[in-house]
Amino acid sequence: MAYRYRFTVFTPTYNRAHFLPRLYESLKLQRERNFEWLIVDDGSTDETAALVEQWQQENLLPLRYVWQRNAGKSKAFNRGVQEARGELFLAIDSDDALVPESLAIFSKHWDAILALPPNDSARFSGVTGLCQDQFGNLYGDRFPRDVIDSDINEIRYRFKTKGEKKGFTRTDIHKETPFPELANNRFVPESIVWNAIGRNYKTRFVNEVVRVYWSHHEERLTTSGVSAASAPGHALWHREILNTNLKYFRYSPASLAKSSVHYTRFSLLAGESFASQWSHLRGAGARALWMGAAPLGWLIYQKDRRAVVGH
Repeated sequence: MAYRYRFTVFTPTYNRAHFLPRLYESLKLQRERNFEWLIVDDGSTDETAALVEQWQQENLLPLRYVWQRNAGKSKAFNRGVQEARGELFLAIDSDDALVPESLAIFSKHWDAILALPPNDSARFSGVTGLCQDQFGNLYGDRFPRDVIDSDINEIRYRFKTKGEKKGFTRTDIHKETPFPELANNRFVPESIVWNAIGRNYKTRFVNEVVRVYWSHHEERLTTSGVSAASAPGHALWHREILNTNLKYFRYSPASLAKSSVHYTRFSLLAGESFASQWSHLRGAGARALWMGAAPLGWLIYQKDRRAVVGH
């Protein structure tokens, strides 16, 4: 399709009117102006709608607002992808911000990728950079080289690069790889999507800061709490790791063994039997690793269950 903008900066939000102005201010400062800001409001009951209407009247940047009944961040993300009018899709939470050079940095590196022979450039999904906290300190590891063409799985397992990062992805690839929507479950880890994209496309990783991550408040939009409600999403994520990433076992055996434990732990918390867990695993390697880790996963599940009952 013909896109209207180079970038769609996408923000899913839910009752975060007190954080959104910080992100808005950072978008007004962007050196690269070929973008739209798309907000998908997942059923907010605060002043979000009135705030966005005020910004739309200011008309300082292209801003679209879509409201939907509360359905969870993954469904808001899928809605945003379908609504996007930008060729490149950059998701940024309502409680974060971009540095003024962010979109210009991304655009510079994307132009360099497009200058490659067409068969080579088509293999790239996007560009990812570094994050800093609100005090200007790097938040997470640097990449092994200042510019490295790789994928998220190799970066995670082989190079062991950890911590917060931020990047964009081609909108057409996001349309090919939506968030799975689980019945009666609103939580789906974002890593499921990045893992799937990484199996088929390369990303250019650059040691340049593009995002500001506010790390010291208690209302992060993205959290990782353990609960029965979030268990199916966590179980799906660790199952995908076992089914798709065992080729990295020699680089990161402890990490993959940990996923084996968590697969049992969260599957049991979600009400899935051992027989069902076995049936969802593909290949002898995944099943062997799971069998070795299942007893420990069961023990942690017992602790989780007591905690859930206690609440």
